[in-house]
Amino acid sequence: MTTPLPNKSVRGSSSGVAIMAVFDLLGRKWNMRILWELRCSSLSFRALQARCDKMSPSVLNSRLKQLTEAQLIISSTEGYQLTELGVSLMTTLDPLRNWATQWESELKK
Repeated sequence: MTTPLPNKSVRGSSSGVAIMAVFDLLGRKWNMRILWELRCSSLSFRALQARCDKMSPSVLNSRLKQLTEAQLIISSTEGYQLTELGVSLMTTLDPLRNWATQWESELKK
């Protein structure tokens, strides 16, 4: 499975417009969950697998390779962690998380 990157053909854009590439990358199963779990601290492969509902090791490995190729995470002696670019992405998504919380509240009324 190829990693969605800007300037390459991705779902929704044959030219690989950057916003479409990021939506394709984040829309792949498990990628957002992995980034979410890494938002606060580094995690080992096993810890990350446990936090991601024990997804299969082959799927986790595949997703970690995608996110590494996209330069959103790195592997270090402490485990997997967000890069500066990954932290920037998660910070950018904070307003969307806040909106989702508000949406959830509205739906409960």
